[in-house]
Amino acid sequence: MQKDRRSVTVMDIDFVNRTQYQFLVEDIFPALQHKEKKFIVTANPEIVMKAQEDDAFKKVIYEADYTVPDGIGIILAAKLLETPLEERIAGFDLALDLLNYADEHGLSCYFLGAKEEVNEKAVKRVQADYPNIHIAGRHNGYFDIGDRDLAEEIAATAPDIVLVAAGFPKQEKWIAAYKDLFDHGVFMGVGGTFDILAGEAKRAPEIWVKLNLEWFYRLLQQPKVRFKRTLKLFGFMRDIIKNKKRYK
Repeated sequence: MQKDRRSVTVMDIDFVNRTQYQFLVEDIFPALQHKEKKFIVTANPEIVMKAQEDDAFKKVIYEADYTVPDGIGIILAAKLLETPLEERIAGFDLALDLLNYADEHGLSCYFLGAKEEVNEKAVKRVQADYPNIHIAGRHNGYFDIGDRDLAEEIAATAPDIVLVAAGFPKQEKWIAAYKDLFDHGVFMGVGGTFDILAGEAKRAPEIWVKLNLEWFYRLLQQPKVRFKRTLKLFGFMRDIIKNKKRYK
């Protein structure tokens, strides 16, 4: 059977093999228009490595409708495996595109995750920058993943878009556990996106992003926090190189 050229497999994870624009126009915007339900995972090398160690988490990723390559490590790995991806699709950029679309079409969004003050600031920023978005609701990231009552409360708001900023694997596991409670909606784990929206963190300057050095910029900004993550990136690449034949 011929392999679907719209996806590329890296360490047993199938990644969307399209440009960000194509992905949005061909899949996500139509899903929003037709009130469908879609689960997006934005996966970097850390998430892929976690999936290799945690079968339950890998199952969650397999349940997603789309896994996009968020991280230069995924792009480099795909090249090494001689199955290059079209481009990196950064979760932050994808979240902004969803907000822009929601603003243009008067859709509703729910914001789940981050510290209370960060969540509040992020939502206020969205209200100021995207005045046509209906805020379905918000809740901080201090929730138990087994709290079904909270999930039912969120589902009752009938949001078109649910952004979950609880860090992996919690954000993805929450979506997988409760998306069936919703009639429709695009669900995506967005990591530190709320922190940037709230002004609590800065994204790398455009030149760093274009040069695929955003990871290095983050390391310089938060060396203690990012050092272990950077080691995981190099460990991921080492594993790809070492086991190239097995992964192809």
